[in-house]
Amino acid sequence: MSDVPAATLLPLDCDLLVIGSGAAGLACAVTAAWHGLKVIVVEKDSTFGGASAWSGGWMWVPGNPLARRAGIHENPQQPRTYLKHELGERYDAARIDAFLDNGPQMVAFFEQHTALQFVDGNGIPDIHGQVPGAGIEGHQVIAAPYDARAIGPLLKRLRKTLRETSFLGMPIMAGADLGAFLSMTRSFRSLLHVAGRFARHLRDLALHGRAMHLVNGVALIGRLGKSAEDLGVNLLESTPARSLLRDSQGVQGALVDTPEGPREIRARRGVLLAAGGFANDLPRRQALFPRAPGPDEHLALPPRSCCGDGIRLGEQAGAVLATDLASPVAWAPVSRVRHADGSIGHFPHIIDRAKPGLIGVLANGKRFVNEADGYYDYTAAMLEAVPAGEEVASWLICDHRFQRRYGLGYARPFPLPVGPLVRSGYLVRADSIQALASQCGIDPQGLAATVQAFNQHARNGQDPEFGRGSTPYNRKQGDALYPGPNPCVAPIEQGPFYAVKVLPGSFGTFAGLKTNAQAQVLDSHGTAIPGLYAAGTDMASVMGGFYPSGGINLGPAMTFGYIAGRHAAGVSDYEVPLDPGAEATRG
Repeated sequence: MSDVPAATLLPLDCDLLVIGSGAAGLACAVTAAWHGLKVIVVEKDSTFGGASAWSGGWMWVPGNPLARRAGIHENPQQPRTYLKHELGERYDAARIDAFLDNGPQMVAFFEQHTALQFVDGNGIPDIHGQVPGAGIEGHQVIAAPYDARAIGPLLKRLRKTLRETSFLGMPIMAGADLGAFLSMTRSFRSLLHVAGRFARHLRDLALHGRAMHLVNGVALIGRLGKSAEDLGVNLLESTPARSLLRDSQGVQGALVDTPEGPREIRARRGVLLAAGGFANDLPRRQALFPRAPGPDEHLALPPRSCCGDGIRLGEQAGAVLATDLASPVAWAPVSRVRHADGSIGHFPHIIDRAKPGLIGVLANGKRFVNEADGYYDYTAAMLEAVPAGEEVASWLICDHRFQRRYGLGYARPFPLPVGPLVRSGYLVRADSIQALASQCGIDPQGLAATVQAFNQHARNGQDPEFGRGSTPYNRKQGDALYPGPNPCVAPIEQGPFYAVKVLPGSFGTFAGLKTNAQAQVLDSHGTAIPGLYAAGTDMASVMGGFYPSGGINLGPAMTFGYIAGRHAAGVSDYEVPLDPGAEATRG
C-alpha cells in the first residue's frame, strides 16, 4: 500500500488512469475511452502535451494505411530485416512484432474514429540506406495541420510550440511547408506560400494572441486532446502523481496532488505510466549517460517536467529499469540560445547539417562524421571522437552564402538579420577561416586545412572522406534545388564565415521500464505487474537504444499507447480495417 498520508479529498474513480499527457498517454486514453472505459489523465505541468508538443511530430509506422493508399505495398518482412540488422542482439522479436503489427492498425483506428488525421511522409527514407531492408518510402506519417478553432476552450490548456523552432510563435511544418520557407528567395511560388502563411499568422496573433494553424507536434497533441475531450476523458493538469495505490491484486490507482490538495484516484483496470522519461533527472542522467553530463553539458529538449517521475513510480511498484541498451538517450545536436529577455533556449540542429556548404568540426579543426546523417549519429560520433577530459562540443561552419540561403541553427536565413545573434554570441562571424577558428577556440591551422581539403572535392560534389550525399536519406535532407551534382555538398568559400557551437542534447531517453508486448510493466522476475502499463519514454525503447529512422520515438509511443488502451479494455481480437472504405464497428 502507499506509505503517504491519506488523501484529504474524496477519491475519484475510473477504469484507467493515465499519468502523462504526451502522445503515448493521450493515445492510450483515447483508445481506452473509445472502447468504453472511463479514463482520467493527470499531467504534472500546467499544460498538456509534454515533449510530444515540442517535437517534429513524425511517426515511423511501416505498412501504414496512407502508404497503402499511395500504392506502396511493402513486404512486412522488410522493416523486420532492417531492424534485425540495426538492432542486432537487442532485437526483441515479441515487442518488434507487436509494434509492426499494431502500428498500421493504430493509424487506421485514429483515422476512422477520432479527430486525429494524418499526412503521409512517403518520400522520407530510413536513415541508414546501406543497411539491408532499409526503406526509401512509405514509413512515415505526421498529424495533419489543425485549425485550433476546432479545439475550443481546451486550446488554452495545451502546450504551445517550442519557441526556438517557431518564428514569432508560428510553427512551420516539416516537408513542403519548410521547403517553401527555405526556397522563398529562389521561387516565386514559395514566396507566395510564405507570404500567405505569415499574413494569416499575423492575423491570428492580433485576434487570438497565438498561432491557430497547428502543425507538427502541437497538431498531434491538439487532435489527440480534442479526441480525448470528445470521448469524455477527464483531463487534469497541474496534478502530479505522488505514489501508486497497490494491493495484493496489483496496481489500483494513484495518489495525486491537485491544486486543492492530495487526492486518491482509484483505477479498476490499472495505470499507464507515460510521464516523459528522465531527460531532466540530473542524478539519473549522470549515472547512465556517458561522460557524466552536468546541467550545462547536456541540452535536453523535453520540458523540465520530464524528470523521471513515471520511472520512479514504476520502481516503487517493483518495476525494473532497463539500462542494457545501446544508448540510454536519444541523442540530438543542440545549440544554446540566449534570448534578449535573458532566458535560455535550446535549438535542435535537424535541417541545416545536410545542406550544401556546411561542415562540422571538433576543436582540432577536423571533421569527424558525415554531417548529413541522422541527428543521433552526429551526436554519437561527436561523443566518440572527443578525447576524454575535453569538452564534448563541435562547431558547424559555413559561409555567408549558406547562412543567407538556409540559416544556421537559430539564425534564420535572409531576409532576417544575423547581427543580433552575432552580438549575443550565438553566432561567431569572421572575415577569414583562421580568424573564425581563433574566435571559437578551434585550431586555426587545422580548420584551414580541413576547409581547403573539403573545398577541393566539394567543387565536384564529392566527399571522399565521409561519403556525404551517398544515401537516399542524405539526399532527401539536402537541397534539391542546388544546381551542383550533390545536393549535400558545396564549397565553403564566400566570406564572411560563420560558426555555431553545438553540444550533446537529446529528444528524450531510451532507458526505461521493462515491458512486454502488451505494454505491461515487468518486475525483476520478468512477470507482468498487474494493472501497470508503460509507454512512450517511460517504457524501455523498443529500438534497443538505436536510432534507425526518424519517428522511432513517436511511432512506438503512439502504437504502444494504443496497445495498452486496448489491453486495459480487454480487446484482443478486433482489428481496424485498413481499407478506408470499409465500415469499422466497435469491438
